[in-house]
Amino acid sequence: MAVTPRHGSRSQPPPPPSGLGFGQMVRLGALGLASDIRDRGRDPALRKRPTARALDPRLHRPIFIIGAPRSGTTFLGSCLGRMPEVSYHFEPRLTKAAARCAYDGSWGERRCATVFRAFYSAMLLAGLHGGRRFAEKNPENGFVVPFLAEWMPGAQFIHIIRDGRDAAVSHAEQPWLNAASAGSGRRGRGGQLWGNAARWWVEPDRREEFAAVSDIVRSAWCWRRFTEAALAGLATLPAGRSVEVRYESVMSDPMQAADVLAGFLETTPAGLDALRAGLSRAKPDSVGRWRRTLDQGQLSDVEREIGPLLARLGYA
Repeated sequence: MAVTPRHGSRSQPPPPPSGLGFGQMVRLGALGLASDIRDRGRDPALRKRPTARALDPRLHRPIFIIGAPRSGTTFLGSCLGRMPEVSYHFEPRLTKAAARCAYDGSWGERRCATVFRAFYSAMLLAGLHGGRRFAEKNPENGFVVPFLAEWMPGAQFIHIIRDGRDAAVSHAEQPWLNAASAGSGRRGRGGQLWGNAARWWVEPDRREEFAAVSDIVRSAWCWRRFTEAALAGLATLPAGRSVEVRYESVMSDPMQAADVLAGFLETTPAGLDALRAGLSRAKPDSVGRWRRTLDQGQLSDVEREIGPLLARLGYA
């Protein structure tokens, strides 16, 4: 199915198609496989013994961890990666870039599906993880939930939501969207240049505004767009395909979160134990940082941008 770009109440035509050339695909794919292999080498939890089906390239009920950047997706993904039946992958470069192509229509639906499925299978084979459940943590996937749900039979989605004020504070501490990073030439995993230039997910009629606001507002804006897109996409799915967890609940009661996720994923007792061990590392002091960090002017600017969504989610 085609993915219709969503721009909230300010619905406008999407920005010009991105077009991801063959050369870029090859480069991002090669870099992605190499970094994926390095990640597994560094993390003992990801170095799993091959099974008898190690070279089975088929995708079995893949798991997609989505949420706005700095909302706990990395932590949650690393915890799922401990599960013996899961092959976990952190923001694969090719699919991170290709999500835009699925979203803006610059690639046809079948081409998108072929690229996503082939790259996921390649990562399974590279890790000798055939037969395991493929799991990917990638915030951009929140924009293409209906596409992934249709082309990945049995796929399940875990959406983690964090207070947008805390997410913005954490995000603004990173260089990715900060004005000071403009002109550095540095790029993210999907090839996007760092800096304050409008991204593909910014509403077309607000692109100039995006570049002009403060770093903290730009980060809050990012939280709103990613969260809105994921909520809209997940609302189209039937029951049992998705579960929502709150970052704050994960931090305050990680064992309850483990039970909820294990039930949703229908994991084994060993998988539940692994989830509990991973989530036990939660740090509750990361909740409510915005109260200690934002001055009244910054808080007013942030809430002007994301206040309605904060209220909708019960954070206001």
